[in-house]
Amino acid sequence: MTGQVRTVDGRVAGRRGQATRQKLLDCLSEMLSSSPYRDVKVIDVARKAGTSPATFYQYFPDVEGAVLEIAEQMAAEGAELTQVLDGRTWVGKAGWQTSQDLVEGFLDFWRKNDAILRVVDLGAAEGDKRFYKIRMKILNSVNNSLTDTVKELQSKGKVDKDISPAAMAGSLVAMLAAVASHQRGFQTWGVKQAELKPNLAMLVHLGVTGKKPAK
Repeated sequence: MTGQVRTVDGRVAGRRGQATRQKLLDCLSEMLSSSPYRDVKVIDVARKAGTSPATFYQYFPDVEGAVLEIAEQMAAEGAELTQVLDGRTWVGKAGWQTSQDLVEGFLDFWRKNDAILRVVDLGAAEGDKRFYKIRMKILNSVNNSLTDTVKELQSKGKVDKDISPAAMAGSLVAMLAAVASHQRGFQTWGVKQAELKPNLAMLVHLGVTGKKPAK
């Protein structure tokens, strides 16, 4: 990683500088978990990291710039969600397992990154193209894989030709993202986590294959 991380003024950050930079990001991530995004100030992040605001500004232009850095790292991890679908089948009991694994991957990813995803959703909703691109980077990885899956099943005559692969995949991914971001809300409706996964997986399986899963 040495030689790839630079300060705001373009200087290459050494090993110690990289460690300081990462500590600032880690502290900011922790603060976002307990404080509203707009309440987080540079001085508070620096103090928590045991350094100064001047040091913070060596690596980031402002809090938003640091948040975008965290979001980009998260999006890179989110792109790995597509690996859940790599080489998987949607036929028979194995297809039911595929849909369950996809749902579990989505829910786990959102729980792990809940704080930063809330900020990304807020920025995207307010029309900030930087946050919107990050959100789409996460969703596109799964959306593209599901689109290809539906197309393949259509080519084999297993899915109705009238189905639009892109529309179906996009609808399923949007549903997964919405449910994943609303996990705590389901508890107020009396829905247990153990009940959420199989029911959501059922909807995904139906959407992709047009059939109830073989269990």
